[in-house]
Amino acid sequence: METIIITAIVALAIGVIIGRVLLKQVSGKIARQAEEKSKLILKEAELQAETIKKTKEVEAKEHFLKLRAEHNEEANRKKEILVTNENKLKQYEARLKQIEEKLKEKERSLAKGQEQNKLEADKLVSQKEAVANQLEIATKKIEEAEQVKLSQVAQLEKIANLKAEEAREQLIEALKNEAQTKASSHIKQIMEEAKLTATKEAKKIVINTIQRTATEHAIENCVSVFNLESDDLKGKIIGREGRNIRALEAATGIEIIVDDTPEAIIISGFDPVRREVARLSLHRLVQDGRIHPARIEEIVAKTTKSIEDEIVEIGERTAIDLGIHGLHPELVRMVGRMRYRSSYGQNLLQHSKEVAKMCAIMASELGLNAKLAKRAGLLHDIGKVWHEEQELPHAILGMELAQKYKENPEVCNAIGAHHDEVEMTSLISPIIQSCDAISGSRPGARREMMESYVQRLKDLEKLAMDFKGVNKCYAIQAGRELRVIVDADNVNDKRASQMSFDISQKIEKEMQYPGQIKVTVIREMRSVSYAK
Repeated sequence: METIIITAIVALAIGVIIGRVLLKQVSGKIARQAEEKSKLILKEAELQAETIKKTKEVEAKEHFLKLRAEHNEEANRKKEILVTNENKLKQYEARLKQIEEKLKEKERSLAKGQEQNKLEADKLVSQKEAVANQLEIATKKIEEAEQVKLSQVAQLEKIANLKAEEAREQLIEALKNEAQTKASSHIKQIMEEAKLTATKEAKKIVINTIQRTATEHAIENCVSVFNLESDDLKGKIIGREGRNIRALEAATGIEIIVDDTPEAIIISGFDPVRREVARLSLHRLVQDGRIHPARIEEIVAKTTKSIEDEIVEIGERTAIDLGIHGLHPELVRMVGRMRYRSSYGQNLLQHSKEVAKMCAIMASELGLNAKLAKRAGLLHDIGKVWHEEQELPHAILGMELAQKYKENPEVCNAIGAHHDEVEMTSLISPIIQSCDAISGSRPGARREMMESYVQRLKDLEKLAMDFKGVNKCYAIQAGRELRVIVDADNVNDKRASQMSFDISQKIEKEMQYPGQIKVTVIREMRSVSYAK
């Protein structure tokens, strides 16, 4: 029993010792783990602090760069304004110098004129004195001549045994007989000349008759009416918040007017080709039923391609109708383009066909080559439909185009000489000039106000296209609004705003127009991606 107790005590002591040892080991391990964890937390805190520090430094750098960029932009803008003001100041100084030079020149010319006037006055005084002396001498000579005349008459009466009145009657009778003889010969000469020029005078009378009795042709205007089956389609054409009608106007450059007119939409624009593209595009969109901006752009592109094909077809059909063969394809295209071009309100294709027919008739009557005359008559205004703007007169440009496409030299000369820009070297040249004048001078054939209006709108569009970054430009609302579409990649919002002001200032300085013109600059950003 004692042994068991002793053993238990010893075991208990050993257990206590082992427990203490294990407790010490466990507590040391926990302490080490806590120390490692604290070190890890400190390290993470240091890393997080470093990250926050770097982030703040990056944000501070970005803010500094942004401020510096804004400062540079503001400095550049102020520099541009300063340069502009300096340029304006230089221009004003140059103009002031010119005005001063003109004033000095006028003063010099005035002084010189005063000296000349003084010299002329002295000269006139001397001339007056000389004339007075000559008048006195002439008076004396007239009195002497009268005395001599009276003495000679007395001597003649004495010699002829006739009085002066009887001699005068005999002289008058002799002069009367002589005048009758000369008049008879002069009348005979006039009759012979009239017979020689009878044919020429007859042709002149025929031409005058044509000019007086020609019927009027209808003059094309700047408005087309598109008829609708129902007024409900107007809402679809306008689209949500007007986006469809804006897309159509931007794609075609034509103003679409939707008003209270029942079952009709008005298409307004000075360019007949654009107007026809807009009309056909609307027709296709209404038939298809799908009207949205993307579909509108697609339909307008297809319609433009079909109009180009139609232009070629019109040119070919015109050449076949007139019996003209062997035209270069580019000349055929230009003839078709005449269908959508007017000259002082007169349709250019109708005018050219009319000139061609009259030229052929005149040439055949005069025994000349009627085919060449008809060819020259058709092509005489091709310079007006060349797609690039040129500084040359349309007659010279047409002659150069005809030479480029290997036309007959007589045809080329007739085209270039029909407004006397070059010398006439062939007999058909005056025929082309005469027929062009006959066709253009008929009552109602032309209207100059229409041509000047269209030219003003073209100049307005060209003025805006000269600015950098402009993609398209359309003059709408009869020239009261200029809509400019810019490249979003090269022109920012601030530059677009400045551009509208610059364009308006340039219009004020360089153009003459009634009322006011609204300049609208449109910048549209598009991001396109394709899923394949």
